[in-house]
Amino acid sequence: MDGHDMLLSPAGVDALRTALTNADFTANGIATRLGPVATSGVARNDFRAALRATTDRDPLATLIRVFICEQTEPEAAVAAALAPLTITEALEAGLVERHGDGLRMGLDLEPYADDWWVLADVPASARPGRPLHAEHVLGIGGATQTMIGAAVRRPVDTALDLGTGSGVQALHLSTHARQVTATDVSRRALRFAATTAALNGQDWELLRGDMVAPVAGRRFDLVVSNPPFVVGPGTTTHVYRDSGRVGDAIGAELAAAAPTLLTEGGTMQYLANWVHVTGEDWAERVTGWFAGTGLDAWVVQREVADPMAYVNLWLTDVGDVADPQRMADWLDWFDAHKVEAIGFGIVSLRRSGHDDPVLRVEDLRQRVQAPMGDRIATWFDRQDWLREQGTDGVLAARYRAAEGLRLHQEATMGEDGWGVDRQVLDMPHGLRWSEEIDPLVLALVGGADGRLPLRDQLALLAVAHDVTVDELAEAAGPIVAHLVERGFIEPVEA
Repeated sequence: MDGHDMLLSPAGVDALRTALTNADFTANGIATRLGPVATSGVARNDFRAALRATTDRDPLATLIRVFICEQTEPEAAVAAALAPLTITEALEAGLVERHGDGLRMGLDLEPYADDWWVLADVPASARPGRPLHAEHVLGIGGATQTMIGAAVRRPVDTALDLGTGSGVQALHLSTHARQVTATDVSRRALRFAATTAALNGQDWELLRGDMVAPVAGRRFDLVVSNPPFVVGPGTTTHVYRDSGRVGDAIGAELAAAAPTLLTEGGTMQYLANWVHVTGEDWAERVTGWFAGTGLDAWVVQREVADPMAYVNLWLTDVGDVADPQRMADWLDWFDAHKVEAIGFGIVSLRRSGHDDPVLRVEDLRQRVQAPMGDRIATWFDRQDWLREQGTDGVLAARYRAAEGLRLHQEATMGEDGWGVDRQVLDMPHGLRWSEEIDPLVLALVGGADGRLPLRDQLALLAVAHDVTVDELAEAAGPIVAHLVERGFIEPVEA
């Protein structure tokens, strides 16, 4: 997209960048100026300490007060802070707006990471009573951060951000992709993304259209998407959340498109909602999305909400919480379709080229070690290793228990002393799985010290349990594969 598709002219973008750089209006610059107490308060929308720390009205203080603390400041002070960008240019772009006898932020200009800036619309919480634009452009919210953390960050040639919005995902892709393409159905969103890109010295291919339509026939090494995944009757009021598809169809649609979007070895990751229908297994429903795709798939459910909480959340998000009819219609739709809950999670797909794709759909609601994208990447690595080894290779390998594993036991005192009722293996890092295990699994993990091949370890256990090695190997093979998949044990290089 050219300069005419931005919120500011190219010269205006350069002027704004100069102003922000000169004032040190960066995440680090703000934190240094405010100190830890005020910075912590800002994160909770408590601006009191930040306002006390910015009474001098120098350029950095003024920018903090306007764009961080949501204050109205004198025009002369704002003009000095934004120079060489003129107030006229800032007003025409919507960056600031007149309010009372001064100026306040008209857009959300957020210093981000070490030295990035992201332009987005002002959130509903900062303008109570003002309806959001139908093409409202989100900044860095909770779902955005979830996708940022979940994305696999290995170097690639080509990357695609589906539904880019303000361009946050594309910014991150630019750190490890040689070429970044971003799409959005909203022309307004693409203007924001183009401005964010230019402000940060980036050059992305920006295409307008609904989801994958603008890139039909093209393939990418990595595709990420924080799509409009909100579940409902298909009504579209705000494009950032409403896809126009009924129910959770957008998740299934992206899954179906993935095989034609990915290069060999390519990865696609997106956020999704799915419905929990009374009398049905939600995991089976989501599993159906990937039938026939030929892709490895790992879907993790991170949250579950009941319909009332879900509707309240999304009505509040756009400032429509006072619309009882909208709420009633939405809840009636859930009732009519027997929706008892809505799940939220991360879908990770990979075109591995294997004839036996791996498919896992599971709950993973525990807190995981960040960044989750690293955990997802190594999960796929472990699938590759297991397939390459086959049954014989798995039995011939040596294993070491993951560092820091903990065993929790529950026991009951009986006539013969303590009897163990339950044993739980707990991983204190990584994906932090906790899993109830039986004595065989305990013996396998306990003996995984990296010295003996698994088949030799099983020979010792076979003698102890009075079974043949082949019988034990047949039982242990799937168990060991599961332990490797979840990272409880790790193969030791020969």
